[in-house]
Amino acid sequence: MSSGGNGLGKVEVRLKWDPSPLGQPPHHLDIIAATYSADAPYGRPVYIVHFDSRSPDGTINMSRHSQTGQGFGYVEAMTFELDRLAASFARVVVGVAIHQNTGPKVFGDLSNAGVLVVDGYTELLKDDFAQIADSTAGTVAEFTKDASGTWEFHEMVRGFDSEPVFFSAEMGSAPQL
Repeated sequence: MSSGGNGLGKVEVRLKWDPSPLGQPPHHLDIIAATYSADAPYGRPVYIVHFDSRSPDGTINMSRHSQTGQGFGYVEAMTFELDRLAASFARVVVGVAIHQNTGPKVFGDLSNAGVLVVDGYTELLKDDFAQIADSTAGTVAEFTKDASGTWEFHEMVRGFDSEPVFFSAEMGSAPQL
């Protein structure tokens, strides 16, 4: 699925999940974004943005962060100003990772988890992680820039079995066919 029209400008990725049951350690999820250069769109990320960082130019920011899932609706959000990204970038991959510091957890262990990707009021993706229920992390979206400089959205729900640090290094790899 890709966007139509004039391409994407300001996009937001939102994340939700229910808090852990009383007496259990909190579930902690994070949105992670990796940027790739036009010279190496499947190479090493130029930079990674997560809960305690932002892009060097301010075009990718975490606007809401939760360590527990407490709150109403989507409790974590990352904003992407794709139309302001430098011309040297051709690809941005967005993923979600579950912290594993309180024991192994997969998406299937969480209740009411979901991700929403919006461009203004247009819903680009809404997913509940069911197709990657046995994974500890997963990609959800890929934004690519075409030859004319227009940014497009591609759904990319793909599961991984790694912790956040390792996931951020592998999340933009080309899918295995």
